[in-house]
Amino acid sequence: MGPTARIDLAALRHNLQKARDFVPGSRVYAVIKANAYGHGMLRVAPYLAGADALAVARVEEAVKLRQAGVDLPLLVLEGFYDAAELEAAAHYQLEVAVHQQEQIDILRQRRLTHPIVCWLKVDSGMHRLGFQPAAVEGAWQALQSDPSVAAGVRLMTHLSSADDLNDPTTSAQLATFRPFVERFRTPCSIANSAGIIGWPAAKSDWIRPGIMLYGASPMLGQTGEQIGLKPVMSLQSRLIAINHFAKGSPIGYSGNWVCPEDMPVGVVAAGYGDGYPRHAPSGTPVLLNGSRVPLIGRVSMDMLTVDLRSQPAARLGDPVTLWGEGLPAEVVAHQAGTIAYELFCGVTQRVLFEEINGSR
Repeated sequence: MGPTARIDLAALRHNLQKARDFVPGSRVYAVIKANAYGHGMLRVAPYLAGADALAVARVEEAVKLRQAGVDLPLLVLEGFYDAAELEAAAHYQLEVAVHQQEQIDILRQRRLTHPIVCWLKVDSGMHRLGFQPAAVEGAWQALQSDPSVAAGVRLMTHLSSADDLNDPTTSAQLATFRPFVERFRTPCSIANSAGIIGWPAAKSDWIRPGIMLYGASPMLGQTGEQIGLKPVMSLQSRLIAINHFAKGSPIGYSGNWVCPEDMPVGVVAAGYGDGYPRHAPSGTPVLLNGSRVPLIGRVSMDMLTVDLRSQPAARLGDPVTLWGEGLPAEVVAHQAGTIAYELFCGVTQRVLFEEINGSR
């Protein structure tokens, strides 16, 4: 039996409340794009009913939510790409980000039966999506005058470096964006998870918590646990073999880890075929029976090996936590040279998902 991803829905609700606590008075778009960061979009959506609205990246994600009966407001953060997507967004009463002139042109060519709620996206320094500051006024006027656009165009931007409290970029972005809010006097949205946690000046009418909902902190050098978040996903497996090797024995592919003494080595049923990072180095911790033991040797597709010298009583079938409760995903991600977002999104289809604490 391979890994199981246990999804703690009570922890999800707890983290949503923590996001509100950071920025009291703001309304909340709970971000569930990329299949809710690997946690299951349709699984978690009913347990985020305490949010004011939900946000996804793409129209097709929002359509799936509507077809599943989700009736909260839905914001599409990448907006629409063509006329067909615009028609779908209008039909399903979606809100859309408008970030380039081509979208305004598509709107002008259509007369929608149901005017659509638009968020004008300003590129305040992320330099990914959004109108450059000099083009914002023209885009604003075009949307305001378009009969296919619902009254009350809103403003949004995205922070590029809010995970680093010492980086001046966020302050510069806020200084670029705020004049447009004052000029147009309309609801706005600035803060992602890092903005919510680290930048009180990024407080706005709407916040967009993403990774923090799932229990991980986006801040450099910080875990979610340190700020009161609870892990939603615990990726768990079991010990399937215990072997004893002599000093000098190589372990795993290429034998790049060699036993420094006679020692027991455990084999865990989990590998990169399940989404565990292949490049996690020796020394990366896993939890065996609630205590940390180090990964040794290369991660294989279906298995990884661990040093059992600190666990002489280990037995076949003992539980192993790869990340989650008791072992923050941020710790594993740091060791593997990646981020918790990628760990969550990378869990593969063959992993069994199990919901716990699901009463609403």
